[in-house]
Amino acid sequence: MAMINVLRSPDFQQSQRLRLNTLIRLRWLAIVGQSVTVLVVAYGLKFPLPVSLCFALIACSAWMNLYLAFRFPAAHRLTPFAAFGILIFDSLQLAGLLYMTGGLTNPFSLLMTVPVVISATSLPLRLTALLGGLVMIAATLLVFIHLPLPWHEGAPLEMPFIYVAGMWMAVLSSIAFTAMYAFRVAAEARLLANALAATELVLQREQHLSALDGLAAAAAHELGTPLATITLVAKEMEKALGKDPKYGEDVKLLRSQSERCREILKRLTSLSTEGEAHLSRLPLTSLVEEVTAPHRDFGISIKLRPGERTGPEPVGRRNPGVIYGLGNLVENAVDFARKSVTVRWSWDEAIVTFSIIDDGPGFPPEIIDRIGEPYMSTRQGNEAGGGLGLGLFIAKTLLERSGATLDFRNSSGLGEGAVVQISWPRNVFLNPESAPATMFDTA
Repeated sequence: MAMINVLRSPDFQQSQRLRLNTLIRLRWLAIVGQSVTVLVVAYGLKFPLPVSLCFALIACSAWMNLYLAFRFPAAHRLTPFAAFGILIFDSLQLAGLLYMTGGLTNPFSLLMTVPVVISATSLPLRLTALLGGLVMIAATLLVFIHLPLPWHEGAPLEMPFIYVAGMWMAVLSSIAFTAMYAFRVAAEARLLANALAATELVLQREQHLSALDGLAAAAAHELGTPLATITLVAKEMEKALGKDPKYGEDVKLLRSQSERCREILKRLTSLSTEGEAHLSRLPLTSLVEEVTAPHRDFGISIKLRPGERTGPEPVGRRNPGVIYGLGNLVENAVDFARKSVTVRWSWDEAIVTFSIIDDGPGFPPEIIDRIGEPYMSTRQGNEAGGGLGLGLFIAKTLLERSGATLDFRNSSGLGEGAVVQISWPRNVFLNPESAPATMFDTA
């Protein structure tokens, strides 16, 4: 939940907004293109054209760009309504230029789709739909209201109405289809970016928790000397006071508590010294116990079933990402199981396999091929605890980073339970100290 709250926080949402500098660069490109086109038509082709009025509209766009560039820093991110206002201005400015240069008979009329496409990639759907509607209205008006298309003097070019109607249909269909496609692509890109950001947050959190073990051992080492001094002084005071009725019990309590602190620090230190392998290395059987233990007290029986095991037990470096990923899959199985979850593991000389089987309803057939994609949830929207599908995506991403392959399937059709099988090549467990890309090392 904390991860989702971060993704929904104002700071994170602001980072998803359109950068002003990006829009300014696009607008300068449009201004240069419009200026060159007007100059070529008026002075290169020598077609009659209201040059002054055209450059007046282009100047308005340039002045707005200068104002935005000096008023705000380059890294400023626009609110949706601010970006929407700028795109409306650009649409009206382009419509004005088209009005003076032939309306929809002008081949550049297809550029009316550009502001809508920009909106579709960066603004909410409702604002994009509103902008698209306004541009369509402007395009419709340009069918009937416009100055003649610039052409040779004395030989005005009159396009048949059926051609103009075809251009109108082309502009409207281009606006609709390109905007829909751009919106869909941008939405999927944002979902993927958010999911990857969530993955990094989870991994950082797990690595931070893992680092606390070493921090605790270091703290125990540093506190050992002053605590030994306190214990020694307490013993001397106890000897000196003897059975003093006023302070004897207090000194005795002080000594006993200092001894207790020393025992606690001794255990913490032992985790880093004599048990360092326990912290940095993890046999496969211990991994199974670690990822299943937190999910045993939720009314669902978790059965551990070791399978065929050939050769020595795989041992690798402790990787918080792998532990989190497997734990998430076990948690998901517990959530959907009716009575029990079975965890199986096996290994041979070629492959190491970890399987999670529940007796729940299984994966819906219509989404089984898409499980693990960001925001593709196996839960119903109204189901208690229904998620966004990020958990499975994060688990799949973290495990695949370790070299694993994942297979999602149903046991024997819908209703027989779901199966998630994770497989690693056996060699990723060999000599973990010299294999920086093993399943227990994300370096």
